[in-house]
Amino acid sequence: MSARLGPGRTARTVIGVVIGGLFAIPIIAMVEFTLRDGDGHSLAHWAALFDPENARQYAPIWLGLGNSLVLAVVAIGIVLLLLAPTMILITLRFPRLRRAFEFVVLLPISIPAIVLVVGLAPIYLVIGRTFGTGIWSLAFAYGITVLPYAYRAIQGSIDATDVRTLAEAARSLGAGWGAVLTRVLAPNLRPGLLAAALISVAVVLGEFTIASLLGRQNLQTALVVVSKQDTYAAIIVSLLALVFAFVLLVVIRLAGRTQGSAPRTARRAATAPSARAESPSDPSDPSRKGNNT
Repeated sequence: MSARLGPGRTARTVIGVVIGGLFAIPIIAMVEFTLRDGDGHSLAHWAALFDPENARQYAPIWLGLGNSLVLAVVAIGIVLLLLAPTMILITLRFPRLRRAFEFVVLLPISIPAIVLVVGLAPIYLVIGRTFGTGIWSLAFAYGITVLPYAYRAIQGSIDATDVRTLAEAARSLGAGWGAVLTRVLAPNLRPGLLAAALISVAVVLGEFTIASLLGRQNLQTALVVVSKQDTYAAIIVSLLALVFAFVLLVVIRLAGRTQGSAPRTARRAATAPSARAESPSDPSDPSRKGNNT
């Protein structure tokens, strides 16, 4: 009997409680802080954030949130329309370039954001003079920032799928490359694509350094501005952002389970006929007796 590797159930429970406590204590403290109202607790600060009379005071938050959502949509477009097809192309046609491409894509995760800003500042100076200084231009920098996270999510689905066989089968049936990507490969890579998109949203909503140094307003820079006037509102919005990120992680987890269960179901369906064919016949089978007669 082989020895079991890894921690036991008790150790896993202790580790889970400790890690859960490290995450829960700050969040509970933030919730308690937002409920303070003089000597007691109430929802007055939460109600004030959504009160139409305070719309002007909290306008930077909603403007920053809208800008961040626009940036998230553009970043998702970069991931799904540029990164994913490039990865599929390298897998099918240029497998020798995978290591070099992986190195380039994962490089931004090792470069501090302030260093990226120093390199991108001259480029954004030209972009600002040519196309304007709209918030949409920040999406190019965010597209570079999310590349390492999106790459890992998509590459996991590509490794778990026989992309080459699916593409060759579709091409042999007369499908064009557009149909192969959208109708054959994309449905099989859906969990990785979904995870990459959701991770991109989480990264964009939590980014502060690049937007601040380039003089753009997103959700995080807006929270800094509002916190100087109303600390409670900034904490409340931060809590809502944490809840949103938690929901995204749950969706990614569910997508990963779907991805893992699909291949097992396919393998069971494929092996079931062969197992029935190889099973010995039952001597008491009436049909067998009739045939022998």
